[in-house]
Amino acid sequence: MSNPTLKLLLKEYEKNRLQKQIEYDNKINDFYKKNPNLLEINDKINRTSIEISKTILLNKNSDKINNLNKLLDELKQKKQKLLSNLNISEDYFSPDYSCKLCNDTGYLVNNSQVMCTCLKQRLLNMQYNKSNISSLETENFSTFNSDLFSDVIDEKKYNSNISPRKNIEKIKEISESFIKNFNNSNEKNLLFTGNTGLGKTFLSNCIANEVLQSEKTVLYQTAPVMLDSIIDYKFGKNNEFSYNDLLNVDLLIIDDLGTENLNNIKLSELFNILNTRLLNQNNHITKTIISTNLSLNNLFKTYDERIFSRLVGYYNICRFFGEDLRYKNHL
Repeated sequence: MSNPTLKLLLKEYEKNRLQKQIEYDNKINDFYKKNPNLLEINDKINRTSIEISKTILLNKNSDKINNLNKLLDELKQKKQKLLSNLNISEDYFSPDYSCKLCNDTGYLVNNSQVMCTCLKQRLLNMQYNKSNISSLETENFSTFNSDLFSDVIDEKKYNSNISPRKNIEKIKEISESFIKNFNNSNEKNLLFTGNTGLGKTFLSNCIANEVLQSEKTVLYQTAPVMLDSIIDYKFGKNNEFSYNDLLNVDLLIIDDLGTENLNNIKLSELFNILNTRLLNQNNHITKTIISTNLSLNNLFKTYDERIFSRLVGYYNICRFFGEDLRYKNHL
């Protein structure tokens, strides 16, 4: 990821953090103006805490320390009672940062050298995702509607003894299990296969939404763009591209597999990405969702045995079928 992009984001973080701090200061000042008795108690708590520290440093007698600790407990209890009467929790006295992991600094509170997942995701969105996963507010499990699928079983048409509606409900269950067991190395990745307009992208977005809410990172790429970007990077034509992002992002969504112009280099790179992500290097569990219009038979014909074996062996294969839903307003 380019340094200018990171610097730009960190300036934005700094600006937002300052604004949150100003809002917090104004809120607290207003609160204490309305509740001067709490301000007085708070000041006593601070003074007593300082006195305890000074007494300990000066090795004063334990009786004084015990008395001060007793006073401190009484003050805290009195404060808590007043706050309870006002129906206010301790959280009220902390700035309302957007991210509790980093307090809107971009780096973990307990480790300033480790980039927070919120900043990582912002970088991924700017570099790769852009508009690809911008519809998460409307495409999520709360708007999932299996009633748009037919409940008629047509074995001849769909080569299945269950209806399209029952099938999509089963795929939803598999997707929810994938989310629930995301941190389990034994949980398989997902391969969505089927014609266009059957909800593959919608369910991918549903999963992405849930994964993002669990403070993990998501990177979306179409197979043609991803493989072309890798080739450009290898030949020094794309310095903005980060190969490590593809390998290490928590969830990689590869859409439109099978629409890329293949050659031996791309086949090799695709295998490397899929295989490396399966290894869970450095005890970092990564998961992948692949979406394709190709059937299993066509995948076998298109990709070499190494790639196909990874897909069959390490992915839950979900076949979508039914009528094209592209003319529906919502899934």
